[in-house]
Amino acid sequence: MSDQKPVLIEEYNEKWPKAFKIIESVLSNKLSGLALRIEHVGSTAIPNLVAKPIIDIDVVIESMEDLPEVIKKLDELGYVHEGDLGIKNREAFARKEIYVPYSSEGDVKHEHHLYVCNRESDELKRHIMFRDILRKYPLLVSEYTNLKIQLSSEFKNNRKAYTEGKTEFVMRIMNEYKDVL
Repeated sequence: MSDQKPVLIEEYNEKWPKAFKIIESVLSNKLSGLALRIEHVGSTAIPNLVAKPIIDIDVVIESMEDLPEVIKKLDELGYVHEGDLGIKNREAFARKEIYVPYSSEGDVKHEHHLYVCNRESDELKRHIMFRDILRKYPLLVSEYTNLKIQLSSEFKNNRKAYTEGKTEFVMRIMNEYKDVL
């Protein structure tokens, strides 16, 4: 099955952190006591970085033993549990519709991907490390922006190739900068 949705990236938008805060607030209220923290990760979390306008959110829980309760509460907010999609200690959730997570305002929420990770999750640690490195080093943001623009142009209708094209950069940055945070 190929993903035919085109790769569309946009200039950094100040609305992204605001949209994250709105979603975070709804999640935080619903998951109180279960979520250790809720992290804005991915490209929309990095000032001045171009990105697909989809917010990536990692909900951090103590242990996967809490997952059944989290799944129940997220279901009440309109999320569907999709499983770990092959990544250990990271569970994916899809939105049933554009109003998810449901709130008293009943308003449309920004498009986002939601993951629940336990605090030991390697994927969570990678997300946080990469985000924090780029936030600290604006020159890397410029380099990554240029790469993403080039890849999105070259692989406009091939998300898999676009993502694979970013992997080498991400791995290099994580290796070179892992000791400076």
